[in-house]
Amino acid sequence: MTILTQAKRTAEFLLSESNGQRSREEVTLAITAVALPAGQLLGKVTASGEYAPYSAAATDGTETAVAILYAAVPVSAAAQPAAVVMRDAEVVGAKLTGLDTDATADLLALGIVVR
Repeated sequence: MTILTQAKRTAEFLLSESNGQRSREEVTLAITAVALPAGQLLGKVTASGEYAPYSAAATDGTETAVAILYAAVPVSAAAQPAAVVMRDAEVVGAKLTGLDTDATADLLALGIVVR
C-alpha cells in the first residue's frame, strides 16, 4: 500500500481576509534554494527589499515577520514574484511555517490575527 501526503494548498492557512483582497500584495521573493510552501512566514531583506523566509535568528531584516506566502513557490535561481498576505486577516497558526511567539506578535502588529 502506498500512502500519499498532500502538500499545503494555496491559502489553506487563511480563515478570513479584508474585502476585495485588500489583505494581499505582490512582492519579489529573493532567490530560493528550497521550495517554499503556502503559509511560509516571510521577512523583508533590508539590503535588497526582497522577501525571504522569516528567521528569528537573522539580522538582515528577515528576523521580523511581515508577510505570509499565499501559494507555494518552486526553487528559483532568480528573484520571482509572489502573492502574500500582508494585513487585515485571520489565519490558522497550525498551518503556518516558521511561526513562533515573536512572529505571532509581528503579525498582530500588521492586523493579522493568528488563531
